[in-house]
Amino acid sequence: MENLYLELKNRIVEADSIVIFSHVNPDGDTLGSSLALNLMIENYFGKKADSVFVGTMPNLYSYLPEFYRFKNIEGIDKDKKYDLAIAVDVASKDRLVTATQVFNDAKYRINIDHHVTNIGYADLNIIDGDAACVGMILHRIFKEWDAPISLDIARCLYTSLMTDTGCFKYDNTSPDAFILAADLVGYGVMPYKEYRECYETKPQSMIQFQANIVANTIFYNQGKIAFSKITRNDMSKYNAEDDYTEGIVEVLRSSKNVEVAAILKETKDGYTKVSLRSKTLDLTPIVMDFGGGGHKFSAGCTIKKPIAIAFDKLLKRVQSEIE
Repeated sequence: MENLYLELKNRIVEADSIVIFSHVNPDGDTLGSSLALNLMIENYFGKKADSVFVGTMPNLYSYLPEFYRFKNIEGIDKDKKYDLAIAVDVASKDRLVTATQVFNDAKYRINIDHHVTNIGYADLNIIDGDAACVGMILHRIFKEWDAPISLDIARCLYTSLMTDTGCFKYDNTSPDAFILAADLVGYGVMPYKEYRECYETKPQSMIQFQANIVANTIFYNQGKIAFSKITRNDMSKYNAEDDYTEGIVEVLRSSKNVEVAAILKETKDGYTKVSLRSKTLDLTPIVMDFGGGGHKFSAGCTIKKPIAIAFDKLLKRVQSEIE
């Protein structure tokens, strides 16, 4: 891995223009990691990088240091040819959606990720499926470079770690995860403040919206499967933002008998975005059947069908694994 870290460093040094991509529907890992890398490129290399997101930016993470650096792909000159493009926490190239062409057009492309389903779609691929989050990979890279880690960078890395380990309760919470947390606290990160900012600042409408979705959950196979759907009407009724769906699927999985939980959300283009969680069942074969990816017990996909059809197709596929 050290040779890959050095190659990344050399590519940054050589590049005059750099763009960093988060995946569509960004979460705490892709945003925290992207921003940490952006800040490191400025602090350590003395360069500016564009941090680009696709779709809607969740306000949930607006507490991150210098959050303003993120730009929507729609505000970027798509004809610009960057010297270096870096995809962070992007499991497959299609997760770049409308940013794919800008990524492809760059002179050199790098992929930094921790999803086991990542096939390595860039010129340089730094992939560690055992890492709890991409923030952990970046921390190792920064240490290998002997680069100074500021408090702002540490906070971004901590958000990556905190969110992708589910506040240290998911199966990816390894000894290395706690070692990383301890190191980041040493830089001045205060875990209770980061947790409060991320998880305890929900608007009232978000709580009501989530309660409604949970209340309408349907259980199958003697309670082993929990499915709930979110329509555009549901979103409109509560004036819900995209980030209002954050955490609902984990609530469903927390039911005692549930083995697989799913949230299916109707998209603006009439397709269905799926978030799946499991306690012991490997979800990757299921989501890969629908062109998705992710981790063993936490995965997702987009089914290019109306939500009612997608619901039935996904349910039958999950039941085939459960039965």
